[in-house]
Amino acid sequence: MSQNRSSLKPIEGANRSLRRRLTLKGELALAIAPTAIVLGVFALVEVLSRQRLLFASLASSAFLIYLDPQHGTNTMRTLMMAQIMAAIIGWITYMVFGSGYLSGGIAMVVTIILMILMDVVHPPAVSTSLSFALKAGNENNLVLFGLAVGITALLVALERFTLWVLALHSTS
Repeated sequence: MSQNRSSLKPIEGANRSLRRRLTLKGELALAIAPTAIVLGVFALVEVLSRQRLLFASLASSAFLIYLDPQHGTNTMRTLMMAQIMAAIIGWITYMVFGSGYLSGGIAMVVTIILMILMDVVHPPAVSTSLSFALKAGNENNLVLFGLAVGITALLVALERFTLWVLALHSTS
């Protein structure tokens, strides 16, 4: 069963050998986009919300995308579906059970089960479900979080583009 799970293995046709051959300069070039994206999301959150910790899991997503942009865990589909689903599940458990361990535990378990069943395994989404289930205050940040996830999904394209550029320069 797990052999057919696309979110648990490298993207078909991915040339992962380039990633292993990157120099320190190449690694830094690959790290620029995730850093800029996360800082941009933080700036957006600072302007529009006071619930900063709700967005912390996106930093983990950005690092995973930097670490292996050609893995199924880091595709736009997997990232967006897992993160948005986790936020909604966390928000629902918060609304039903309030902020606490019961809400967080249920959100975490449901998120993990649905990520596996839907083949959208993205580990930072578990933190997202916990953040929304355990949040403080009454601000509703689902729309803002969705925007931040969309911005982070652009990171997937940027990282693949950067790998493509690095591949071009390494062969010339």
